[in-house]
Amino acid sequence: MDSFLQNLINGIGIGSIYALIALGYTMVYGILKLINFAHSDVFMVGAFMGYYGARIFSKLMHGSEVVEPGWPLFTLVLLFSVACCGLLGYLNERIAYRPLRNAPRIASLITAIGLSFLLEYGGQMVFGPDPKFFPQLLEKHQLQFLGTSITSHTVIVLVVALIFMGILQYIVYGTKFGRAMRAVSHNFETAALMGIPTDRVISITFVIGSMLAAVGGVLYGLSYSKIEPLMGIMLGLKAFVAAVLGGIGNVPGAVIGGLVIGIVESFAGASPLSTYKDAIAFVILILILLFRPSGIFGKYQAEKV
Repeated sequence: MDSFLQNLINGIGIGSIYALIALGYTMVYGILKLINFAHSDVFMVGAFMGYYGARIFSKLMHGSEVVEPGWPLFTLVLLFSVACCGLLGYLNERIAYRPLRNAPRIASLITAIGLSFLLEYGGQMVFGPDPKFFPQLLEKHQLQFLGTSITSHTVIVLVVALIFMGILQYIVYGTKFGRAMRAVSHNFETAALMGIPTDRVISITFVIGSMLAAVGGVLYGLSYSKIEPLMGIMLGLKAFVAAVLGGIGNVPGAVIGGLVIGIVESFAGASPLSTYKDAIAFVILILILLFRPSGIFGKYQAEKV
């Protein structure tokens, strides 16, 4: 029982990070029907902005780059990373995707792949190819829960992820902008004719998705310490599988899909199949595409060709 609960908690922790990244995929796809492959690399940039932000704010607060763990530093680093990735998301949409808005969909897809490579190998040039060790922004404690030992970082990851998911849920379903976003997602042309500023809605959608990826990057660094410029490749693919599993374009589905992938991966890692842990997500993807292509919460829509 202890082992089961431990694996479940670990799965929910990493699944929350997958969910934060998957939300960016599903939001952009819901509006533009575009798979933004560069989104996983925004997650990587978010982790590195957290790494450098910790050093910058430590020097400003204490006169030294040696990090002293604490909530004020963690909050500043998180906000700094979110702001940087929000700006990056806006620039990605404004420079790379908006000029191709009326081009064939394959052109945007190729551009997304090219932008992904640009961020990955540009990251190696700017940040260096060697792995970096993320500073401990908060002290780590062992907690007891139903007889199982878990770290305080796991709890923090889950709580912070849930807070930001809740904020997104409120934005999408409880604000005027959320209504505009859903209108653009439903019918781009009609929304434009009704006076909705579609370009602004799309830009802000990219910004919000990139901010969530930044939160995921900081939480990943807090939990797993080691970060590197190519870290977004595998994590991004798993988050994409989570988005497809939940029903790409569906916000609650992305959250559920991320948690499912994380939990399944955690249990697989503690089984004789641990060597194939990374392949489990893609097996799930194949099964979903075979038996329910629209995902758990997605709805089948016929497309004109």
